Amino acid sequence: MSEFYKMNIAGLERSLEKFPVSDKLDIAAFILFGDVEVTVAAAAELLKKVPEFDFIITPEAKSIPLAYEMARQSGKPYIVIRKGVKVYMRDPVSVTVRSITTAKEQKLFLGMEDVEKISGKKVLIVDDVISTGESLNAVRELVSKTGATEAAACAVLAEGDAADRDDIIFLHKLPLFFKD
Repeated sequence: MSEFYKMNIAGLERSLEKFPVSDKLDIAAFILFGDVEVTVAAAAELLKKVPEFDFIITPEAKSIPLAYEMARQSGKPYIVIRKGVKVYMRDPVSVTVRSITTAKEQKLFLGMEDVEKISGKKVLIVDDVISTGESLNAVRELVSKTGATEAAACAVLAEGDAADRDDIIFLHKLPLFFKD
């Protein structure tokens, strides 16, 4: 039988299903895909908290709806950092990342056309959940390689110890669930 963690996200009640990531740790899965109501509300709340920026940048894939909605509400463009090179990407720039929710090492890519758009600009890094910070560090490294500067990094949820960080903006803390 599944276990759930109930929480209020941007004024909306949600039940997040718990999943094991190891023998000693469960996480509550926060999935924006398909939850338009939370996506719209969270985007509005985050935009109230972030500083001025020129572009939104987000890693593929779960945070794409949030980045889109923040772009729609702010009128600023957004760019998706890809997890694979696409045929239309000229001279891609890449970094390597290992995340708590991904079993293996991944690479993140930006094509030169996107690099040229954000070079010299202030970018807002947007994610759904920041946990260990490994994905965020990889995005920050990629942003640095492009010549852009980080305006801020934000997420709907900060998981576990990430809520104690002072270098991210988030709406709510999401606990980790340790087993005995």
